Amino acid sequence: MGTERLKIGELAEKTGITKRTIDYYTNIGLLEAERSASNYRYYALTMIERLQFIERRKQEGLSLIEIQHELNITPYEEIDVQMLRVKMQDLEQDVTSLLEQMNKQDHKKIEKIKKNVSPESVALMQSLLLLIHN
Repeated sequence: MGTERLKIGELAEKTGITKRTIDYYTNIGLLEAERSASNYRYYALTMIERLQFIERRKQEGLSLIEIQHELNITPYEEIDVQMLRVKMQDLEQDVTSLLEQMNKQDHKKIEKIKKNVSPESVALMQSLLLLIHN
């Protein structure tokens, strides 16, 4: 490798921050890691400085979301909402397709399909459809 990379344990050792915290920061987008072929995470040396910055700003009273804004990182909540919207649109297409298929079936088959779908699932689909159209 041309540039030196650190495994999560080495990063934790150099910064005094737990692997669990580093893992959390990585999952919410505060830290960047590259995955190796064997699925190990490798961190660039610049992530040491970023971790120190995050910890310093936390001690100064900033929230993780405020720190994300300072680092020009899209907050993970916004990413989650965008991802949910896409998944809900996909689900809407699936439900629409399923309804079209159901309309082509005979009455007995429709009743059989309805029996296999729990009332909770039906309620969830209706709620999702309402959310999608708002």
